[in-house]
Amino acid sequence: MQFTQSHFIALLPLLIVGATAIVVTLAIAWRRKHDLIFVLTALGLNLALLSLIPALQVVPLEVTALMQVDRFALLYMGIILIATLACATLVHAYLGKTNTGEGFPGNREEMYLLMLLSATGGLVMVGASHLATLFIGLELLSVPVYGMVAYAFFNKRSLEAGIKYMVLSAAGSAFLLFGMALAYAESGSLAFPALGAVAVTPILQIGFAMMLIGLAFKLSLVPFHLWTPDVYEGAPAPVSAFLATAAKVAVFAVLLRLYQVSPATSGGWLNELLTVIAIASILFGNLLALMQSNLKRLLGYSSIAHFGYLVIALIASDGLATEAIGVYLATYVLTTLGAFGVVTLMSTPFKGRDADALYEYRGLFWRRPYLTAVLTVMMLSLAGIPLTAGFIGKFYIIAAGVQSSLWWLLGALVIGSAIGLYYYLRVMVTLYLVEPGIRRHDAPLNWGQQAGGIMLLLIALLVFILGVYPQPLLGLVEQATLAGL
Repeated sequence: MQFTQSHFIALLPLLIVGATAIVVTLAIAWRRKHDLIFVLTALGLNLALLSLIPALQVVPLEVTALMQVDRFALLYMGIILIATLACATLVHAYLGKTNTGEGFPGNREEMYLLMLLSATGGLVMVGASHLATLFIGLELLSVPVYGMVAYAFFNKRSLEAGIKYMVLSAAGSAFLLFGMALAYAESGSLAFPALGAVAVTPILQIGFAMMLIGLAFKLSLVPFHLWTPDVYEGAPAPVSAFLATAAKVAVFAVLLRLYQVSPATSGGWLNELLTVIAIASILFGNLLALMQSNLKRLLGYSSIAHFGYLVIALIASDGLATEAIGVYLATYVLTTLGAFGVVTLMSTPFKGRDADALYEYRGLFWRRPYLTAVLTVMMLSLAGIPLTAGFIGKFYIIAAGVQSSLWWLLGALVIGSAIGLYYYLRVMVTLYLVEPGIRRHDAPLNWGQQAGGIMLLLIALLVFILGVYPQPLLGLVEQATLAGL
């Protein structure tokens, strides 16, 4: 095929993030300067976001046999880039300033490089139209995360989390590859359109089931969620935010694309398997979150439940389903970034361990009222309370479920949401309690004047605005159609 200017424009977001990673590598080799590396990273990610505008003019376009850039891919590229930019800003605050001598005692700069490489893998995944691209993107997304999770190498919990995530990822990749081999044996091709055109056979369905299990490991769906909360707890707070947002969005987007193209997924026992996984994820995720006294573990179990809700729309797979997934992922990413952002700023600069124990947030309202307001909005949004972005996302998931008559799944969603309401309210109540003499762990007094603090306030404002006036987001998602569907 001939590579034209249109192909180049369609690939601009991916090319810019890749080029930024190279520039950051060279800058680190030239001079270790934390602020400079952060500025280069932020500049590259902002340019990549701006390049989505010209890319919209030339899509849908099959760039190669391996990649399809359409409005669907560009929507999820935008979400991944926004999440990565927010996490990089939080990393800058979290690691601390070099000139003050406070903060992270090791090399700070490599964290940005790992984050950029991982984001590149995510961008490859959302445009994948071939199982080879899916696997390359997934490994490029996952391998840098091992280093990011274990970045605080002198902290035993961080190292343990890094090893656990590596074992978890290896298990997921093994299932994925075996599933791909079975699908290839039956269809003679790894391309998504060819997999969609072949007749459905038991071997093909087993192959899809194994690929589904491989991706379920990455999405932490029950029963493949083992050690996930340990990874969230042990990883530095901005890395937990990246894992819960950018990494999971990329995996779910490619799963949705794969699910929409093949008739092997459109009914039968595969749907029943997904239904069991969704109900188990919703109930187990919420019930286990009830017992947590650590905020990062609580958010980890909560994310298991949230992806259980998303699987409902995946099973529905027609009508409102694709829109529901887009709206829910956008609102979930914003809310999760806000929640982990508060934990990050409470742990700023790096102090050897994160301020993630719930008791450290007791009475926070009386010391950091605006930061408390941000966390309160995030908890309300995660619970799906009206006038927050989370309510709009949950409403769309319910609408997709009703349209496809998935009553058992909707029953699980209602029960799960009721349980979730309890532990989100528990966090909120803790923020307003007063207990004299309690050990205090606070964000810096000027947190709202730093880049991380400003970004966090903007996220809180956006969560509220989208809850009241969601039309711009709904318009974006409605246009984000899959090519050929």
